[in-house]
Amino acid sequence: MSQEIQHLYLRAGWGIAPDLILSFENQNLKRTEIVKQFLKASALPPAPLLVEEGDAPTLKEVAGLSKEERRKLLGKSQKAVRELNVLWYNEMCKTKADLREKMGLFWHGHFACHPRNIYHAQKYLHVLRTHALGKFGDLVLAIAQTPAMLLFLNNQQNRKLSPNENFARELMELFMLGRGNYTERDIKASASAFTGWGVEGDDYIFRKRLHDEGEKTFMGKTGNWNGEDIIRIILEKPETAQFIVRKIYRFLVNEHTPDESKIKQLAQKFQATGYDISALLEDILNAEWFYDKTNIGAKIKSPIELLVGMQRQFGLEFAEAKSLLFVQKVLGQVLLFPPNVAGWAGGRNWIDSSSLLFRLQLPQAIYQAQEISITSKDDGDVNTADLVDKRLRRLQVSFQWEGIEKLGKNRLFDYLLQKPNTTLKNALAPLQSVRELAIAICATPEYQLM
Repeated sequence: MSQEIQHLYLRAGWGIAPDLILSFENQNLKRTEIVKQFLKASALPPAPLLVEEGDAPTLKEVAGLSKEERRKLLGKSQKAVRELNVLWYNEMCKTKADLREKMGLFWHGHFACHPRNIYHAQKYLHVLRTHALGKFGDLVLAIAQTPAMLLFLNNQQNRKLSPNENFARELMELFMLGRGNYTERDIKASASAFTGWGVEGDDYIFRKRLHDEGEKTFMGKTGNWNGEDIIRIILEKPETAQFIVRKIYRFLVNEHTPDESKIKQLAQKFQATGYDISALLEDILNAEWFYDKTNIGAKIKSPIELLVGMQRQFGLEFAEAKSLLFVQKVLGQVLLFPPNVAGWAGGRNWIDSSSLLFRLQLPQAIYQAQEISITSKDDGDVNTADLVDKRLRRLQVSFQWEGIEKLGKNRLFDYLLQKPNTTLKNALAPLQSVRELAIAICATPEYQLM
């Protein structure tokens, strides 16, 4: 039963603290009751995460300034975006709304965007977290009207006399349908429908004079379609539900061997409920097959899952917030700085010789405040080179050991590993200290799985 609870909290959340799992066991709760509590904790909408604005500029303030003045102000804004990164990370660590924040991370990778303006970043992140468990159609429309996404995918330049197809293409290929389910003609019609959607100051605006009000044929349907119509028509296609469900299944259940029969069944219901994300997740988390042994311990932890999970299990506190950005950078996943519009590839792509070495070194490095000498991965289309600061290489981290010590040595393997094995237990048996044993377990390849 403990392994199933841990599976639930690892996949749909960030892992479970030792005191909470002991509490569940003492209450002798059934799994269905725990799932119900888990879902209820994420039911309320989130408060927005806001950075103290300080000198961060709005677009209105940037307009008309010299190139050098703009560069300095935008640099301050990017600094504020990094502060927002830390705010969100800390929210993941302390929240009781595990599922909402976990799905917020999922949608961040799905609707990948790198906002350069702090006001845009805050709005974009609030949309992800607010709609993370709502209706998928509402989430798509809200994201499509964020200044961050409109600027990121060049829809600011999408006008009736010179259509820009970038947003329209990614909407279908990456956000809603997947490749092979639309034509080039559909892309052109969609781009025309989204003409006039843009940004004024720091807000979304519909610029009617730039919108193509002519007749358009999109996916076999002809009319004077606008952007809302395009989203509605795409939602009518069963391929949309299958595309989204398959991606959520790979994220929550099994990224290596998705069960197409289960995906098809879930997708039919997902579409029938008006794309209710909460209902879909409830079906998955209550399904017996979600807890199959083939699904437990079968997923590689993403860098954020690894870090937040360790923080939950050990009550970690980083003395320097910038250290979190440094560790994210070296591991290859910096929140609000995805490598490109496709997001992070995930799965086995999280692991290479460099990142695996760092993952195995990290527990001991933070336990003994050792200096980290490893180099970081390439960022793709973004630049976070300044996060690799020599002053951040020695991580100052405090631990709260009470929960781990209450579990004791005999339970550490089952708590920290989803697939403990006898060989590993025998190899680490000589370690007498609970703390040293816990750190040694976290420094194994097996700990990278959940």
